[in-house]
Amino acid sequence: VIDWYSRKVLSWRIFNSIDSSFCVEALEEALITYGRPEIFKTDQGSQFSSTAFTSLLRKWEIDISMDGRSRYFDNIFIERLWRSVKYRYVYLNLPETGSELQRGLITYFRGYNQRWHQSLERKSPNESYQQFSCLTNKKQKRKIYDDSNSVLKTPYIGSISV
Repeated sequence: VIDWYSRKVLSWRIFNSIDSSFCVEALEEALITYGRPEIFKTDQGSQFSSTAFTSLLRKWEIDISMDGRSRYFDNIFIERLWRSVKYRYVYLNLPETGSELQRGLITYFRGYNQRWHQSLERKSPNESYQQFSCLTNKKQKRKIYDDSNSVLKTPYIGSISV
């Protein structure tokens, strides 16, 4: 789960099958830790359109935004994150076990949230998220505005992808 504004990785899980339970766990962790966004954006994968997943979003009164089929640009930030994970960690280290992968991803995401990103004006996702959190009340709904390029300019908890 990422915050679109700051690109901060809020929670994540690895699982060896496509199942909604691990997605629900990651979503619950993000909601409990970081609060409720106005909108949750995801793709149309079966785990994200499952009753368990969508019921949790409705319970928290979060609007659901799902990409159109084969429209990866709609979910570009999460697609970019997973591309980076593959090329900067997985392909370079080739973890042999699930435990090794888990440990490596903990380190990778910690570093990802701490290093500066050019798209964030040389701030880290942690810094960008913290700056926004200081300006808003976590319980307040966050609004989304699109400019002419349909780029989201205000934050909300982003996407889950596998």
